[in-house]
Amino acid sequence: MFVRVVDEGSFSAAGRALGLVPSTVSKQISRLEDRLGSRLLSRSTRRIHLTEAGQAFYVRCAAILADIDDAERSISEMSGVPRGTLRVSGTVGFTKSQVIPRLHRFLSRYPELQIEFDLSDRVVDLLAKGYDLALRIGTLEGSSLVARKLASNRRVVCAAPAYLERHGAPQRPSELCEHNCLILTTSTSFNEWEFNTDEGPRVIRVSGNFRVNHGDALHQALLAGIGLARIAVWLVGPDIEAGRLIRVLPNHEQESTAVYAIYPHRRHLAPKVRAFVDFLAEELAAEPWSKIGKGPIE
Repeated sequence: MFVRVVDEGSFSAAGRALGLVPSTVSKQISRLEDRLGSRLLSRSTRRIHLTEAGQAFYVRCAAILADIDDAERSISEMSGVPRGTLRVSGTVGFTKSQVIPRLHRFLSRYPELQIEFDLSDRVVDLLAKGYDLALRIGTLEGSSLVARKLASNRRVVCAAPAYLERHGAPQRPSELCEHNCLILTTSTSFNEWEFNTDEGPRVIRVSGNFRVNHGDALHQALLAGIGLARIAVWLVGPDIEAGRLIRVLPNHEQESTAVYAIYPHRRHLAPKVRAFVDFLAEELAAEPWSKIGKGPIE
């Protein structure tokens, strides 16, 4: 309770975290101070502060609690049963569209497990931030990490039928300069479309009259018929199957990246991490969109 008060910064916040009223927390801390014969906290109307004795006591208590967590985790891992809290850092678009809708099946399979997501397209330090694993699109950086491929990040060029009726479909990558292409402002590389041509690989720097900083909004603009977009097949696969979007330039597509589960290198992988990665790999391999394009995911 003392450590939680310090971490949360107040008796009321600690009480909420522990399911107790603030007066109960305050009373217990006072009893602890009486037993130790030393004041641990200086109270003010807005915030509590550690005394010198409180700082020394906090450091030891926090270390003891960390050791207890490690001990419990080691026993959990020995039992082979996924349990506890799984902390996942996930790229926003893929996690929202492909992972979260499947979680009810995963959590039903492992009732002793809780899952906590932190969604961000920024690269994070797994070890420093305490994540168990990350879901990322792109290449692996860092020799201390392990990556497992979950799905190909095949990108396809497509447009709504209404757009193609008005402007026609490009037959060669070079014709994209005559078309309105949707721009994502958060990533320069997203707007550099790679193709295979008779002359070899070619990169087309596209342009258009619609620019946005979020993938979901770009997807909606694509469906609205504003222009063409080169976009991940896991996002537009259902639209292509339903006829809401039509692929163009299919013979020139170039696959460049993949979706990975990334986790710290450990000799004995925690059951909760292994279970989640195996679950995602199994689920994604069975997806109809994984067959769209040049063949199934490797």
